[in-house]
Amino acid sequence: MSIQCVRACLAALASTAALASAGAASAQSSDVDVAFNIGVVSDYVFRGVSQTDQDPALQGGIDATFGDSGFYAGAWASSVDFGDETDAEVDIYGGWRTEASGYALDFGVIGYVYVDEPDGADYNLIEFKAAASRAIGPVTIGAAVYYSPDFFGVDEQATYGEVSAAFTPAERWTVSGAVGRQWLDVNDDYTTWNVGVSFALTENLLLDGRYFDTDVDGPLSDDRVVGAIKVLF
Repeated sequence: MSIQCVRACLAALASTAALASAGAASAQSSDVDVAFNIGVVSDYVFRGVSQTDQDPALQGGIDATFGDSGFYAGAWASSVDFGDETDAEVDIYGGWRTEASGYALDFGVIGYVYVDEPDGADYNLIEFKAAASRAIGPVTIGAAVYYSPDFFGVDEQATYGEVSAAFTPAERWTVSGAVGRQWLDVNDDYTTWNVGVSFALTENLLLDGRYFDTDVDGPLSDDRVVGAIKVLF
């Protein structure tokens, strides 16, 4: 992980933190809840594919929730390694959460920006998200769909659908998994899945171990186990 990459991630998060602080200053402090997180993963895997050439990544984010309105905004950044000059991925997002008939609903938009993206790479993209989940005792089930009119690289329209489940067998422990399908208009469609266990060591420290795989053969999409440590504050 290069010093330039770390600086790019921190600079992007600092800029977003300044925007969130400005927004909070314009409203009563009790109406805006701001949270931060930072962590390290042994491999940054996105939809079953390594984004760091199977190397560790530094990651962090900031989230702001605006009172009882259901609106939220935030940013998240990670180091990446695509074998070129790209240093980091920065996601800027916002949306609206609500409830209906016992279901938690989430509608939002996500902008993916890649720091030092090479000319002509066409990495940057926007996705629209719709998700629903429901808790039944210690089990939470969910489904989400993401649509991009101009996806990463050579692909244009792309859709990703996912179903997920999480189970809390005991205090601090969570077992979760998901199965997703990525539909692309140039590259081949593929299926990805993951399953793992999370443990809250403290209120602010979360450990996660997760198995990822896809139905695509290749060094970046083959099965792997990823460990993560995240600090919440």
